[in-house]
Amino acid sequence: MPRTLVIDTATAACSVALIEDHGIVAEFHDVVGRGHAERLMPMIAALPDGGRADAILVDCGPGSFTGVRVGLATARALGLGWGIGVHGYSSMSVIAAAAGRDDDLRATAVGIALTGGHGELFVQRFAVQPLTALSSLESLPPDRAAMAIAEDDIFGSGAATLVAARGSGVAHDRLPRAADALLLPPALARLAPSPIYGRDADAKPAA
Repeated sequence: MPRTLVIDTATAACSVALIEDHGIVAEFHDVVGRGHAERLMPMIAALPDGGRADAILVDCGPGSFTGVRVGLATARALGLGWGIGVHGYSSMSVIAAAAGRDDDLRATAVGIALTGGHGELFVQRFAVQPLTALSSLESLPPDRAAMAIAEDDIFGSGAATLVAARGSGVAHDRLPRAADALLLPPALARLAPSPIYGRDADAKPAA
């Protein structure tokens, strides 16, 4: 069966997995904060067969600009070197996919909130069965994010901030995990391997 290498460095987590035949062959997941570039290749090398696979799947964001770029650059380089295809997925969708498998979850929809830049939150709403985006990705200050997300259950690194700003709901602290890409429907795991920054870059070209 085809084997897929999954790379996820878009957030504070540095995470890799080999998945095959709807199962996890091996995975490593570590919350590093920074330093993804130094940790990623040793993690991949420690996988069976040095991470060699028939395809590569990479988290395109949103998240940190540096983390997104590290993951994409590595995925593209390995794909070129191994002569295999590279596809992407969103950090928001993979958290929502994992949330849908939470045994304690009774809701049919969840809100995803990830910590963004300049005190903002990346937010998006998802139905969990089947996994479907109910809103577009936005980067908003916490007070506006609180108005944009109505679901009681909020998942992600920014969940506590959103719940505090709204004054209601349940926060579930989560980061993307490479192995959870196994839970994504095909349509959400076939994105182009291009960055999803979620907001404009801080640096602006001179007029």
